[in-house]
Amino acid sequence: MSDQPRDHDIVVYGASGFVGALVARYLAEHAPAGTRIALAGRSEARIAEVKRRLGVDWPVLVADATDVPALERIAAATRVVVTTVGPYAKYGKALVRACAAAGTDYADLTGEVLFARQSIDDNHELARSTGARIVHSCGFDSIPSDIGVHVLAQQVTADGAGELTDTTLVVTSMRGGISGGTIDSMRHQLDVVKNDGKLRRVAASPYSLTPDRSAEPDLGRQDDTAVLSGSAVHPRLRGTLAPFFMASYNTRVVRRSNALRGWEYGRAFRYREAMSVGASPLSPVIAHGTRLGLGALMAGLSLPPTRYVLDRILPKPGEGPDEQSREKGHFTMDLFATTTSGVRYSARFRAKGDPGYAATAVMLGESALALAHDRDALPATEGGVLTPATALGDALVTRLRAAGMEIAARRG
Repeated sequence: MSDQPRDHDIVVYGASGFVGALVARYLAEHAPAGTRIALAGRSEARIAEVKRRLGVDWPVLVADATDVPALERIAAATRVVVTTVGPYAKYGKALVRACAAAGTDYADLTGEVLFARQSIDDNHELARSTGARIVHSCGFDSIPSDIGVHVLAQQVTADGAGELTDTTLVVTSMRGGISGGTIDSMRHQLDVVKNDGKLRRVAASPYSLTPDRSAEPDLGRQDDTAVLSGSAVHPRLRGTLAPFFMASYNTRVVRRSNALRGWEYGRAFRYREAMSVGASPLSPVIAHGTRLGLGALMAGLSLPPTRYVLDRILPKPGEGPDEQSREKGHFTMDLFATTTSGVRYSARFRAKGDPGYAATAVMLGESALALAHDRDALPATEGGVLTPATALGDALVTRLRAAGMEIAARRG
């Protein structure tokens, strides 16, 4: 990050949106005294209303997502930008470029493979030259996955147990719905790849976010939609595991972290994600049905007649559950791994709050605070387009634990 004086420590871009307002509220309640925060977006009146509801005296900055000069002024005026404005492939490119050029740290909530790939291609070297940490995917996509593996690998290394090999994240418990923003991003990416075979191949590759595909070890086919036997993942797991709908993005982020760290997790590190559907005799049926359902959702969003129907059923961008529903949400993700020495390890990432809203606001808010206040505790890096693990690492782990999230790893 540039050492030039800035007017603000953190700017929340998209503060009048549903998730943006939740992040702003989290910062209003938890940012250390003296943190200079500003709210930004395209509507001054709507941002002013958020400011009024929060009861804060923060500056209001106005910039449309297509107004490059205005976005450049925002990036130059702050140390950190956090943005909740998506789909990012449609609305986020100019802002991330402005931050990379200005040496301004940046964090978002994207779960879009093609946006992240283009951001890497367009901004990684520029951000390295300015020292900017461009950190994509700082919410439920993909902090539990990326930070969970980070903590797991640290424990293995501390114990001298070798390196990670087969590693599986299992969503063992979750309450909360998929956000409208996630659905909108899904729609946009499907539209983009529909008539472009090259982009389809990029989106489908398990190594689509790694720095150099040719440098990756040949680990064979890695299927992010596989149905798995629980006992094959770990002896204490029962039933059949279904595909996890966010695996196709999260797995790519974790693989990028491993590559950026020079394959510290292991050259034989194979990573996948799944979801528990219980241990009843019906779990195989439910798991295979889940896989078919995910495929049907993708197909339905790709075809105009079925998309018309789905658009009236699925959550819309800018909408979300009420506060009571958000507070009742929760998630638990357990990781199971075997090391090169043959030892089993496990880790857990558990949090209260609706994953896509309440918990995501905490994760993005704490990511911003780590960038703004924990410079000496962040992983050593020249900057670039990074991941939560490689940009924030232990500083974020400490913050999330202090915020009430359980993050732990152990042998066995």
